[in-house]
Amino acid sequence: MKVPVIMLSSVPELHGYIDKSQLTEDLGGTLDYCHTRWLCHRTAIESFALMVKQTAQMLQSFGTELAETELPNDVQSTSSVLCAHTEKKDKAKEDMRLALDEGQSILENIREPLAKSGEQSLNQDELDNQTTVQRLLAQLNETEAAFDEFWAKHQQKLQQCLQLRHFEQDFREVKSSLDALAQKIATFTDVGNSLAHAEHLLKDLASFEEKSSASVKRAHTLSLEGEKLIDTKHYAVDSIRPKCHELQYLCDQFAAEVERRRGLLSKSLELHGLLEASMKWCDEGIYLLASQPVDKCQSQDGAEAALQEIEKFLETGAENKIQELNKIYQDYESILTKDLMEHVQKVFQKQEGMEEMFHRRQASLKKLAAKQMRPVQPVAPRPEALTKSPCPSPGSRRGSENSSEGSTLRRGPYRRAKSEVSESRQGRSSSTGHEEESLAVLRRHVMNELLDTERVYVEELLCVLEGYAAELDNPLMAHLMSPGLQNKKDILFGNMEEIYHFHNRIFLRELEEYTDCPELVGRCFLERMEEFQIYEKYCQNKPRSESLWRQCSDCPFFQECQRKLDHKLSLDSYLLKPVQRITKYQLLLKEMLKYSKSCEGAEDLQEALSSILGILKAVNDSMHLIAITGYDGNLSDLGKLLMQGSFSVWTDHKKGHSKVKDLARFKPMQRHLFLHEKAVLFCKKREENGEGYEKAPSYSYKQSLNMAAVGITENVKGDVRKFEIWYNAREEVYIVQAPTAEVKAAWVSEIRKVLTSQLQACREASQHRTLEQSQSLPLPTPPSTSPSKGTTRNIKKLEERKTDPLSLEGYMSPSSLPKPPEKGRASPTSPDKKPKRHEVKSDPTPFGLRGWSKTSHPLEAPEDNDGWSSAEELMNSSDAEEEGRVGPRKLVPGKYTVVVDDEKGSPEALAVRNGDMVEVVQEGDEGLWYVRNLSSSKESWVPASSLSALLGMSGSAQCLSSSVW
Repeated sequence: MKVPVIMLSSVPELHGYIDKSQLTEDLGGTLDYCHTRWLCHRTAIESFALMVKQTAQMLQSFGTELAETELPNDVQSTSSVLCAHTEKKDKAKEDMRLALDEGQSILENIREPLAKSGEQSLNQDELDNQTTVQRLLAQLNETEAAFDEFWAKHQQKLQQCLQLRHFEQDFREVKSSLDALAQKIATFTDVGNSLAHAEHLLKDLASFEEKSSASVKRAHTLSLEGEKLIDTKHYAVDSIRPKCHELQYLCDQFAAEVERRRGLLSKSLELHGLLEASMKWCDEGIYLLASQPVDKCQSQDGAEAALQEIEKFLETGAENKIQELNKIYQDYESILTKDLMEHVQKVFQKQEGMEEMFHRRQASLKKLAAKQMRPVQPVAPRPEALTKSPCPSPGSRRGSENSSEGSTLRRGPYRRAKSEVSESRQGRSSSTGHEEESLAVLRRHVMNELLDTERVYVEELLCVLEGYAAELDNPLMAHLMSPGLQNKKDILFGNMEEIYHFHNRIFLRELEEYTDCPELVGRCFLERMEEFQIYEKYCQNKPRSESLWRQCSDCPFFQECQRKLDHKLSLDSYLLKPVQRITKYQLLLKEMLKYSKSCEGAEDLQEALSSILGILKAVNDSMHLIAITGYDGNLSDLGKLLMQGSFSVWTDHKKGHSKVKDLARFKPMQRHLFLHEKAVLFCKKREENGEGYEKAPSYSYKQSLNMAAVGITENVKGDVRKFEIWYNAREEVYIVQAPTAEVKAAWVSEIRKVLTSQLQACREASQHRTLEQSQSLPLPTPPSTSPSKGTTRNIKKLEERKTDPLSLEGYMSPSSLPKPPEKGRASPTSPDKKPKRHEVKSDPTPFGLRGWSKTSHPLEAPEDNDGWSSAEELMNSSDAEEEGRVGPRKLVPGKYTVVVDDEKGSPEALAVRNGDMVEVVQEGDEGLWYVRNLSSSKESWVPASSLSALLGMSGSAQCLSSSVW
């Protein structure tokens, strides 16, 4: 196609070809068109169209991402997703806002000519541009609206998911809490073994219900929240509704279980109330029987008065006693455990036994009340009736008949008197029976008191352990505790838990087995005497506990615990209960022994009482022992503490006075002595300031003496309260003055026991060594070279020195003497006998055996030295021959004449006099001979040394004549 090309040289030439209306102003035309503006608008429109396209793609991609996002299963992840999506939504909304602002700006720029002059109009290009921008803006608004709708749904779903996750998390916590409560309430199986225990369990249940109310309330609240979610048309209704139902079920089940437990405990409380009322009624009846004087009941008026008292008391039984045992079983079947059923049976048996005693007493009193006192009418004897004829005549036969009538009249009052004497004897036997019955009643009363107080004691210990000790580990109570109380439970409570378990699991149950035979309860104490040693540990810790209590007694923790337990007394009163209880036993045993002296278990009761007193003494001694300060060694290495007490002490040392204060011998030192098996300690008592246990004295250690080198002199001239303790062959002499003569005698006796045990241990060691040497040397050794001969002889000499100045009681206690030889038996040893548990058992180790040969004899000794020591020198030669003395002749069985009077004879001794004939029957253990006094027919075991002196067979008879054997 050929197009003509015309070359123009001016604008007017252009007007000839093109109309001015088609030309722009710069070409002299009238067309309103600016190419630069058109280019600017077109560029902006294309850029805006691209932005709208990109925004739409971004929203589409973001919507796809939201649609494909899986909902998390936990709260934290759901919260994170919701936050991330919200941030992205906000960014997309910001991009759309910028795009809309850009489109509005372009549209305003296109419409700018119209804004300047209303007469102007837009050309076709501007109209097209305006249409394009408006279309893009509409598209962008539609996209934004669709995104907002999608986001609203997505956001709601995420929020509902978050609500669901919160609900599920709270549900798990609440369910776990309710399950724990259910497990806890399931452990409340105990229905109580006493009225106080049942009341305590009810209080525990109420406290538990109060503590659990928060969890139950939270469960109800969560269930309501779930219902609200369902009402708001939550997408997970099928998951929320079962959980709400489960929460409601658990709450209802827990409430029902609490009510069931409350009902059981209320029944238990009711049953124990009946049992307590019955036992109280029985005790009152027993008191009534015991309080009725037997002598006043012998009269008719007294018997009737006593009978009225009994009938009046029995009328009160309708309200207090158990009527039917089977009805009790039926009414309280739901709570009757094996132990509780046994308790009900025992109470019922006690009630029946008491009623039986009342019926017996009633029958006896009715007999006494119905007895008529008939006056005795004397009838004068007829003289003719007294004469008897060998051949009676008819007249005399008639007289005989009359006489028989008179005899019948005379026998009438006699028979009545005889029957009255018989009734009087029956009354005396009845009186004796009443006394035995009264003693049995008193024994039952003491046993009931022992059991009742034991049960109360166990309950009080349990209250302290659960209400105070356990709360120390409760984190909810930590804010109430002072810093000084942290980790101090063992100091504050000691071994109270150990004491509680012993009494609750063992001792109380064994005591209940002796309910029907209270006189045998001593055996229960004897069988468990070793377990009672736990009280010594508790008492030793008591000062530390008391000190800690005084520091922290104002702590809010104790006040809160006391409030919860509803105790009127503070904790320190309950911490004193074990100390009070161990001292209470000896009082109850004394009472039981008082009413059981003629019963089978009297010996066991006496032994149990002695054992408890021994434990109390050991506890008291240990309390003093832990107060010793300044001792470098270990006190436990000194053996068992035997005695302790305060004395006045003077010193008298052979080597001279090392200190100036020793010169003042007339001024005594106040010392507290501790006698152990291996040493005696001298301490100075120091009183401490303070209150309670803090006021207890302390003892400053001064010196100690090894018992292997100790000797004693029993009597010191001028004062019966003084005795001597000398050391290392009287190189050191301590004159000790006791507060009383009885205290001195007890100490001297205990020291003698220690020295005796050392002597016996040394003898056994020497015999053992001799036996080993004889086994190692098969050939006999000449007497002069025997290594054991001198030792054995010296031990015998030492035994003679020991028994010389002292009585036989100092050598051996009466309980340890062998019994007399029985016929047909050659062994003089005593039969097996159960050892006393409270006796002091010394260590059989030969104390200071090596040091015996190093100790020399005292260079001087007072004339009245009646002391002895287990640490005297063992001579290594025949010292009797060297000193020119003749040893005692050997004793053999046979008859002898006594040549010396026994000046100190006692009912327990043989009590021989000069000239009496005695028969030496046979030799026993420990150097004793069994001797029979042919003059008085008395028999006894006698030490060989004393026997030799009495028979004139010893060179030291004059010295030995004062021995008591």
